[in-house]
Amino acid sequence: MNIGIIGYGYWGPNLVRNFSLVNNCKVSMVSDFRQERLAIVSKSYPAISLTTNSDEILLSKEINAVVIATPVFTHFALAKKALENGKHVLLEKPMTSTVKEAEELMNLAKQKNLLLMVDHTFLYTGAVKKMKTLINDGTIGDIRYFDSSRINLGLFQPDINVLWDLAPHDISILFNLVNAKPYSVNATGISHTQNGIENIAYLTINYQKDFIAHFSCSWTSPVKLRTMLVGGDKKMMVFNDLEPSEKIKIYDTSYSYKTDEEKNRLLVDYRTGDIFIPKVESKEALLGMAEDFVNSALNRKEPLSTAQAGLEVIKILEASQKSIKNKGQEIIL
Repeated sequence: MNIGIIGYGYWGPNLVRNFSLVNNCKVSMVSDFRQERLAIVSKSYPAISLTTNSDEILLSKEINAVVIATPVFTHFALAKKALENGKHVLLEKPMTSTVKEAEELMNLAKQKNLLLMVDHTFLYTGAVKKMKTLINDGTIGDIRYFDSSRINLGLFQPDINVLWDLAPHDISILFNLVNAKPYSVNATGISHTQNGIENIAYLTINYQKDFIAHFSCSWTSPVKLRTMLVGGDKKMMVFNDLEPSEKIKIYDTSYSYKTDEEKNRLLVDYRTGDIFIPKVESKEALLGMAEDFVNSALNRKEPLSTAQAGLEVIKILEASQKSIKNKGQEIIL
């Protein structure tokens, strides 16, 4: 499979490096409108063809698949043209700017019998795989809450707010771990840059069962946090992506309660046990994602990170934007 990569900004170098390692795959061409970025590609990968015109990739008869790592507002037009020209497509997150755009791309990919996939890289990490195993085998019990913090200082995006930028990672993890269908969202946020693009935001996803998910995102934090708490009725997990080795900790901690009807009060008993640190797979997640894309396209199978998963994330983000603009109003999904 010959692959063309459009966009050699922040994430592009990682994509080129990993796709260059995948069997049955060759990175044939890289496109970026900045000559200085292409010069970097040329220095590290002299065999790769370079262009400032993305159409050279989109219209090439030699290229079978396109990876799009450009600003989100460009995703739809580039992906649509790639699909129309018979190419499999991998889109960086978030998939598109709107639900309508995502649905149109999915319908087009189905008509053309082509793979459309979204790079939700975290689904391929050893930590998330381990968390899913611990949930599926009943170790954690019934999941009660999911609480995510993804905050740092910068990078301010010019076209999307902080939820669209940071939350797709953790929303995709939530949907991978929890099968329940969300009912509604509430979101609040604020822009400190006078451009209407929120740099701090909080999102709550509500369910009709006994479960709730919350996301805290910020570009203006003095510290960088990448943490996730998953609470079950048997045990609780903490995922800290900044930990070099001990990324997951399992807390043998829970509580039980009963109602004292005579005194009209709640009686809660707490249990605190050992902390267990499981070993997780150390393979680079992006390489796993690249292998999944190539193998799924060549073998006509469904990848782990599907276009449908990308669409579900966009539905949440679009509803959260509506909620923010309506001062936290609950938006039914």
